Amino acid sequence: MTQRVSSDTTDTIRATLAQAGATNRPRIEISADDADAFPADELVRLVIDDTEYRARIERPLTGDGRLIRGAYDTPRLARNPSDGDNRLVEWFAGSDRELGQSVLVDVVEEGFQYGLRNPGERAVYAATEKPNDSLADIARQVEDR
Repeated sequence: MTQRVSSDTTDTIRATLAQAGATNRPRIEISADDADAFPADELVRLVIDDTEYRARIERPLTGDGRLIRGAYDTPRLARNPSDGDNRLVEWFAGSDRELGQSVLVDVVEEGFQYGLRNPGERAVYAATEKPNDSLADIARQVEDR
């Protein structure tokens, strides 16, 4: 049985939907105050509108926060973003959000699974248990082939 977790019961981080460079593409900027809840340079699961994607948590070029530049269908695509569709861009295009506005990032399982939603919305997540390190290593080796 899959455990369901409500956004009402998670730690929630207020982040900013910012412009990625000179493009009109969005990225999620997480402040330095909240950076500890996000593992730098790691792939995580990111749930957007009830669909789970993979995202890379990055360090910004300056400052101590964290960035999420995209959400992808598979871990391989998250590592090689030019090979796949960025679901964060699709979500942004279909939302009523504008660059510079806040979004909420729910910490479902710190370091492993997060949820993205608009302020004022509620979400329910299928909590995925983090695999132990040896299983995660095997999965990464299989994905890299």
